[in-house]
Amino acid sequence: MNEDPRSERTRVRREPNRGHYGRDVINGILDTGMVAHVGFVSDNNQPLVIPMLYVRDGDRLLIHGSSAGRLLNTAGDGVNICVTVTIADGLVVARSAFNSSLNYRSVVALGKARAVSEAGAKWDALARLVDRMIPGRWDDCRQPTELEMKATMILEMPINEASAKIRTGGPNDDEEDLALNYWAGVIPFAKHTLDPVPHEKLAASVQLPEYLRRWKKEV
Repeated sequence: MNEDPRSERTRVRREPNRGHYGRDVINGILDTGMVAHVGFVSDNNQPLVIPMLYVRDGDRLLIHGSSAGRLLNTAGDGVNICVTVTIADGLVVARSAFNSSLNYRSVVALGKARAVSEAGAKWDALARLVDRMIPGRWDDCRQPTELEMKATMILEMPINEASAKIRTGGPNDDEEDLALNYWAGVIPFAKHTLDPVPHEKLAASVQLPEYLRRWKKEV
């Protein structure tokens, strides 16, 4: 696995000082996110961007979708896609509207994705996706039926071309604006999981599993 998956296509050009190319940084952001925006050109030459659930599995992304989706019709032998993941960390309030911004962590990854179609590989990929989303869940739920597997699409894409971009800190106000009588600073976003809420039709005898009691998604 390439420890520096940058390429000319993924090099950060706007604010290059915010670019990061180390595998650990990229993986950390991907592991924190849950929804990716996947861009591709459909079989009728229509450009599309679709939000899709994903997880990182080693040096590949596993992307969950529907077999009825337009991406499946394009992904037969492989389809070039752009995957973006963004985590918003705080609103940067500057003295000027122009210098107001957002603290964020983001990843852009480019590659050729293919549909995982072989039955055993698809089953394994779906199990990995579920368990990487919530560790321990795959063995503690009803397994998919054949019909449900047919309705499910799993794409895999190697993480060979990727870059991260990160903004932290306060506003970068112009020197002449610092004396202006406007509040400036950062409004951080608090992001944490809350206690699980049981379904209203859940039998009273079904207790919350310990792995769900312990599960926290750090963002």
